[in-house]
Amino acid sequence: MKAFARIAEEEYTSAMNTTPLNQWHLAHLGRMVDFAGWEMPVQYASIVEEHNAVRNAAGLFDISHMGRLQFRGDSSQAFLNGVLTNDTSKLKVGDVRYSLVCGKDGGILDDVLVYRLPDRWELVVNASNRDKIVSWLKHAAGFAAIEFTDCTLTTGMIAVQGPKALGLLKDAANLDLAAMKYYSATEMQYLGTVGVVSRTGYTGEDGFELVMPAADAERVWLTLLEHGAKYAVIAAGLGCRDTLRLEAAMPLYGHELNETVDPLTAGLEFAVKFNKSEYPGKAALETIKSSGVSMARVGLVLEGRRIAREESPVHVDGKEAGKVTSGTFSPTLQKVIAMAYVPISSSSIGTAVEVNLRGTLVPATIVALPFYKRGV
Repeated sequence: MKAFARIAEEEYTSAMNTTPLNQWHLAHLGRMVDFAGWEMPVQYASIVEEHNAVRNAAGLFDISHMGRLQFRGDSSQAFLNGVLTNDTSKLKVGDVRYSLVCGKDGGILDDVLVYRLPDRWELVVNASNRDKIVSWLKHAAGFAAIEFTDCTLTTGMIAVQGPKALGLLKDAANLDLAAMKYYSATEMQYLGTVGVVSRTGYTGEDGFELVMPAADAERVWLTLLEHGAKYAVIAAGLGCRDTLRLEAAMPLYGHELNETVDPLTAGLEFAVKFNKSEYPGKAALETIKSSGVSMARVGLVLEGRRIAREESPVHVDGKEAGKVTSGTFSPTLQKVIAMAYVPISSSSIGTAVEVNLRGTLVPATIVALPFYKRGV
């Protein structure tokens, strides 16, 4: 995916995919942009206002552009275990896990969520990678033995994120989800529909993601907004989704992750299992693990208020040594923050570096990730 700020500058046409909530976004003055071939709202009024609403109350995100893939049949678990870096054999019904899809050289093709439901398995993949991953899966060993369905265009997906998300869903949909574990999912009835509810998100806050038939998405959205008024809940766009995930140090495909970056360099070894059967990239990742990584993903806090954009060079001891992958002014911390890759030898917390912002070297310090972590 590309950063929202860059996408906003691009022209787009009416030939894009649209979500079931597209007309609502247009009617409510969403600033629409081309995001991975989808017409999506980057903001409604203010990115900072929407960001702060999620941190302090809750925000609703239309994330129907994310790919939703279903797998049925007795061979589904084995098939997914053979294509993902995480171990699907360890998942119980209701579990959700973060995983990666890697090429033979260990480069990341996508980062995904895998769901184990009673009658099927599901993957949520990045919108920008959906076509690539579907094609890749169809050429993977064992694909012919499963029943595969791409449900992206027939379903909607809404994220309810923030400290008031739990109360909102209780009030609006009579869903008592307090006992639901983080990174778990279940299929249930709510608001006149049947869909999957997961305690997952991409903001660093508690929250839930709801998947429902496309025809029911607008009704669910409107009901949540109506009941959310007393919680100060507002609709939120891709702009604050980016600032929120950056504060939480969640990597974004196309920035921190791509086909030239391996999971170990990206700091995602927790999602890579070496004690399971073969999967694409395993041998390459074993070699990388044995020899050690040369670069590391780090957090930076910059002096001043100038934002470090993607590809801004990072200088260590006066020499260019790395690059910024994402940067913003943090509405929560009131600091300029960024993620970058730097040599492992210069990645210790507290290390002083400089970031080249269009010819000006700005002092920065390597800090622990995440920049922001919600209270329990």
